[in-house]
Amino acid sequence: MGRLVAIDYGAKRVGIAVTDPLQIIATALETVAAKDVLAYLKTYDQAENIDAFVVGMPRRLDNTATSNTPLVERFVRQLQAQFPEKPIHLIDERFTSKTALQTMIAGGMKKKDRRDKANVDKISAVIILQTYMQSKK
Repeated sequence: MGRLVAIDYGAKRVGIAVTDPLQIIATALETVAAKDVLAYLKTYDQAENIDAFVVGMPRRLDNTATSNTPLVERFVRQLQAQFPEKPIHLIDERFTSKTALQTMIAGGMKKKDRRDKANVDKISAVIILQTYMQSKK
């Protein structure tokens, strides 16, 4: 069994989270520059077997597209082209950034660390991955 990789895609940064090989625990992995994410994932897949990708899809409260939705859709097409054999699951990412911030506060993270957007992106990716894993139970 391989890992699931969750992606919180943004124009500048991409938060990445992974499961353990048994797909039980979701963990923050890295925040990567958007321009480097496909190369990073290719290298990661060679080192660790990836079973599937879980990508957060930005939506508004009324379920309409946001200004970032076309950006994420383009990324998903690029991901499919790079990894045609791997399934890609799209998950609604509404409120993940707010939930990530609340999680950091509850976990006692210092204000300085909470301001680091890379931390928010990684934790958002973990939340996206946990949401997907819970939906599969």
